[in-house]
Amino acid sequence: MLSLPLQLQPLSPPFYPPNSQPKTLKPVFPKACKSQYQTERGLQFDIGDTFFRHESATGRDFGVLSAALYKQSNGSLRVLDALCGCGIRSLRYLVEAKADFVLANDANENYRGIISGNLSRISEERWVVMNSDANRVMTERYLEKDYFDLVDVDSFGSDSSFLRAAIGAVKLDGLLYITSTDGYSSGGHRPQHSLAAYGAYVRPMPYSNEVGLRMLIGGALREASVLGYHVVPLFSYYSYHGPVFRAMLQIKRGRLPDSSTYNFISYCIQCGNSQTVSWDQLGQIRCPCITNACVPNSLIVSGPLWTGPLHQASHLARMLNLAEQLGWISDGNGRNLEKLIRLMVDESDPKLPVGYIKIDEVASRAKLNSPSIGAIMNALHEEGYVASRSHIAPNAIKTNCPMTECIKTFKALQQCSIR
Repeated sequence: MLSLPLQLQPLSPPFYPPNSQPKTLKPVFPKACKSQYQTERGLQFDIGDTFFRHESATGRDFGVLSAALYKQSNGSLRVLDALCGCGIRSLRYLVEAKADFVLANDANENYRGIISGNLSRISEERWVVMNSDANRVMTERYLEKDYFDLVDVDSFGSDSSFLRAAIGAVKLDGLLYITSTDGYSSGGHRPQHSLAAYGAYVRPMPYSNEVGLRMLIGGALREASVLGYHVVPLFSYYSYHGPVFRAMLQIKRGRLPDSSTYNFISYCIQCGNSQTVSWDQLGQIRCPCITNACVPNSLIVSGPLWTGPLHQASHLARMLNLAEQLGWISDGNGRNLEKLIRLMVDESDPKLPVGYIKIDEVASRAKLNSPSIGAIMNALHEEGYVASRSHIAPNAIKTNCPMTECIKTFKALQQCSIR
């Protein structure tokens, strides 16, 4: 499936604007870096003094799989790696996704030698290394109408300032792979910062890591709407190291057709239930568990956030099929892509609401020891509820079963175990 012949096409309009060409071609003499060779998916590369994490390999796997699928469907693939670090993502897009061209950019000029060295095994017609501000590079591509099929922005912190320029550099129906590592904002500890960065006032919630993904997608959706586009999440991936929130989005023309996917989320401290709140319900938010007017308001509200599906099941199924063809199901180092992707497919059920329920919270409310997750899910399925495990939290489930019914299920399982 990946053996399509490469069709190298001339860059038109010219890749470098005339007024910037002399500066771009100016010789750079980077500082000498000590070589530190690593291997990922059989590819050897040098990280030198760059920032590199082995734990991010799964996120790179997902990016390559989506890029390869895009090329299979469209016949060509041009990638802009806006913050490329040592260049391993660029190398993998070239070798494994068979990208026709990759622009590998990193603002640190000292990395030029490392990046060029890692890409040197590939024909120089297929890649260019730049050392410039990422926003400048992406904005120049937009101004030159030189759009890319995939723009990868692997930023640090909550660098939402890249979003608008990145969206502008993506071809229509192309892919945008974005990142956040801001666990403080997703955890509700810096609501003013999340409001400034993503337009969402986020408060502490028990499923903060899912909120982090929804905050990131919601911020991209807001920026896309300014430019007359909307985004469709193909997958959303959370990794505990960092933490790291990544989302692969497809850029579509026109504003979001369904407003039900960009709303607010509420969580009730008293009963443990969550609900999605639309814009026109903001002045009427109330949890059904509060029947006594004297009970203080126990609701925590965050938003606006992306409240639609985190994944597209059909895309994940194609990713899994390709991963099997490439032999990437397991690499022997504890990363099992098959298990992870299948779990994400289960999470894609449209009947599942926002958030997840931690088993420890249910056990605490029921004042019982926790039964196994498998037993809980089987019991919920027998009662007609939808339930799946969460790829974000191993000790949690996503379900449309209210917290009160979950507690009853816990107690019923406890009684069965006593008999």
